[in-house]
Amino acid sequence: MVDLKGQYHGIKEQVNTSIDAILESSAFINGPDVKEFQKELEEYLGVKHVIPCANGTDALQIAMMGLGLKPGDEVITADFTFAATVEVIALLQLTPVLVDVEPDTFNIDVAAIERAITPRTKAIVPVHLFGQCANMDAILELAEKRSLYIIEDNAQAIGASHTFKNGKKQKAGTMGHVGSTSFFPSKNLGCYGDGGAIFTNDDTLAHTIRGIVNHGMYERYHHDVVGVNSRLDTLQAAVLRAKLPKLDEYCDARRDAARKFNKAFEGQENIVTPKTVNGCAGICDTCDCHVFHQYTLKITNGKRDALVEHFQEKGIPCGVYYPIPLHKQKAYLDDRYKEENFIVTNQLIKEVISLPMHTELDDEQINYITSTVIGFVNG
Repeated sequence: MVDLKGQYHGIKEQVNTSIDAILESSAFINGPDVKEFQKELEEYLGVKHVIPCANGTDALQIAMMGLGLKPGDEVITADFTFAATVEVIALLQLTPVLVDVEPDTFNIDVAAIERAITPRTKAIVPVHLFGQCANMDAILELAEKRSLYIIEDNAQAIGASHTFKNGKKQKAGTMGHVGSTSFFPSKNLGCYGDGGAIFTNDDTLAHTIRGIVNHGMYERYHHDVVGVNSRLDTLQAAVLRAKLPKLDEYCDARRDAARKFNKAFEGQENIVTPKTVNGCAGICDTCDCHVFHQYTLKITNGKRDALVEHFQEKGIPCGVYYPIPLHKQKAYLDDRYKEENFIVTNQLIKEVISLPMHTELDDEQINYITSTVIGFVNG
């Protein structure tokens, strides 16, 4: 699904040199590369504060801790996403409220959010799924009207931008009160282990979060807030510093592959290609609304599961993201959830399949993948 070895060869000299220097200095925790990466990412995103941490799940949890949410507070998020988003809500003894998603972008449905708001609702977590932003115009407007926090789960969309109705453009993760991301190796900006970060333009919130990530300390052995141990180590920061200047190039390569996939699947009745926002279908040369962390098709004639098996026989990797909705997961079962409120998600889990998508895809690979899909689905 991701060719990390091929990508590594393009930055090998810089990565190896940086790692050797860190091994010599032995500054493994909070070394200079961590601080430099923080500054460089702030500049790239156009955000005042980046706080690195140990992983993307911690980033979400720490963002919620920083906002001072209390046990029992309701947090609304998408049913169709990875479990980490709802996991941290439950861990903090908040009340997760899962809602349906849009059938074409797979992002959280704003109308479903509005229906789910109660007097106990305190926050919305839009997940920018598969590489493009949720409908942030409408979500921010709703949150302002109802005095709710916005926590962006940007684990899959770093590098993407959202263009507002007034023409203003902002990077994913920087539009709400706080945003979070993951640097898991397979992400568009991935390290060689675990890593994450929190983003905010709020000075007070940033100060609180900086204490939380370091055991609640601003001064050594003075614990001012309840914190956790969640730091991005220096080796991972060095890898990310090598990759960050190439992030737009990486995203362009993914978009180029997506254009070729889209073209190959044109006119295929049983294959629905990803829809992107702003009506550009992700194929215009200047588009940065979608960074294609995943390239996800819908197979509408009931052959999705058989196609997965066929791929395995042909040696083609693929993924089903996600096979079980969160509201049906044993850990998150709740009598509040009614199946009629999850019509889209319950259909998507039967149809979606994600194809290989990375910076090293070549035309031969794309042709092999697309011809395999078309031949099987229409066979």
